[in-house]
Amino acid sequence: MKTAIVIAALLIATPSWAQVDFSGEWAPRFWEDQPERVPGPELGNYLGIPINAAARMRGDTWDAAIQTLPEWQCRPHMADYIWRGPSNLRISKEVDPVSRTITAFHAEWLRSVDRVVYLDNRPHPPEGAMHTWAGFSTAKWDGDVLTVTTTHLKEGYLRRNGLPRSDKATLVEHWIRHGDFLTVAAIVTDPVYLAEPFVRTTDYELDLHQNVPPYPCGVVAEVDRPRGVIPHLLPGTNPYLHEFSDDYKIPFDATRGGPETMYPEYREKLKAMSAPRQGASNAR
Repeated sequence: MKTAIVIAALLIATPSWAQVDFSGEWAPRFWEDQPERVPGPELGNYLGIPINAAARMRGDTWDAAIQTLPEWQCRPHMADYIWRGPSNLRISKEVDPVSRTITAFHAEWLRSVDRVVYLDNRPHPPEGAMHTWAGFSTAKWDGDVLTVTTTHLKEGYLRRNGLPRSDKATLVEHWIRHGDFLTVAAIVTDPVYLAEPFVRTTDYELDLHQNVPPYPCGVVAEVDRPRGVIPHLLPGTNPYLHEFSDDYKIPFDATRGGPETMYPEYREKLKAMSAPRQGASNAR
């Protein structure tokens, strides 16, 4: 009897096995794609992006001045793009008071809305339900990896040079924690603007001294223009599309993106392509 009591006491005192805890303050690490994530990609740089012709046309006609519009000034990044920004990240958790299991994670960045990731097996809303910047996210555990599926995203962008992402896109993420390091693999599937899924990974490091500050954004009239004018370029009129190709001595056709530019085999095709235009600007 005494032995049984001792065993029962030990079982009560032993903590139960739990999944990985992603909560904490996470600082971005720019070991991957720093030029894209901080200064931003060049106009016409679609290398390695599996876009289709519709996305390419949207990128070619994009004008950066659109970001001066009042509707754009305080616009948050979307759930799929916010990982790529330079902002710090805070992840908090919701715990059921009875079962003490994690029922949701909340992710927030400097320029974002609160993004809830549900772990309680709730279904996604019907297709016609409201779309938001954060979308609707549910998750399941694959071992120690948290796999998140997001639908109902508002239209957004793949990159900060005009490449679009439609509101029909879905996002699958794999959250992976190794000690103080967090890696997120994000896979965007978009039947409107992508010919194949677009995969990116992003890294963060735990920072115990970090605090995500508030973002009190205010709208101002940055540019005086007639009401209703939307900055854009007509198809075939963008004079800057060759600058990236010329500066980096890359064949122009390669800069146009598409699924084949993602794969290592494309390097053999590059060797057979023509060189950049003569008399182009000096390489950086």
